[in-house]
Amino acid sequence: MQKYQQQFIQQAIVSEALCFGEYTLKSGRVSPYFFNAGRFSTGSALAALGRCYADAIVASGLEFDLLFGPAYKGIPLAAATACALADYHQRDVPFAYNRKEKKDHGEGGSLVGAALSGRILIIDDVITAGTAIREAIAMIEQAGAEVAGVAIGLDRQERGQGERSAIQELEQDASLAVISIVGLNDIVDYLSTAKTDDALVARINAYRDRYGVEV
Repeated sequence: MQKYQQQFIQQAIVSEALCFGEYTLKSGRVSPYFFNAGRFSTGSALAALGRCYADAIVASGLEFDLLFGPAYKGIPLAAATACALADYHQRDVPFAYNRKEKKDHGEGGSLVGAALSGRILIIDDVITAGTAIREAIAMIEQAGAEVAGVAIGLDRQERGQGERSAIQELEQDASLAVISIVGLNDIVDYLSTAKTDDALVARINAYRDRYGVEV
């Protein structure tokens, strides 16, 4: 596991963005863990998160020209990642985001920030059904730009309605690269190495055996 992956999991636990217990998901599944990037709600936590995104993106080698953060959680993620790329990787890249509702005064429209052009990397927290990402793809393509890929914090590595995960569907059907800082397998490895709670690891493994996808 890379250092930035360990840092991501540690910060997620400290910020309670990664919680353990029993959580009923929209799918009706009862999950032993839950991830909410909105809990990275302090300056230091968001800065650490941005560094993890930047490190994962640079490690992937993916070429892109601009970051795009879908409203709402993607907005601070794209901004924090842009800052981290400039501060730690000497890459000063523009970023943009969308509004949920179009503005009819001032500059107007639903897009804010840099003009969408070239190869765009979408930044978000997780991909559940993939709806928000597909909407972002449509906006980018409508602007005449190209989607380079998607970067997310956590890949739950579990099936959607079929045998594939939403991430696998995007990768295969839309021919997109999806970068994730960590996957569920990394979380299990981290917890197992830390030896914090064997019963928790067993519950997560049982959930993974039931709903997981091959990666």
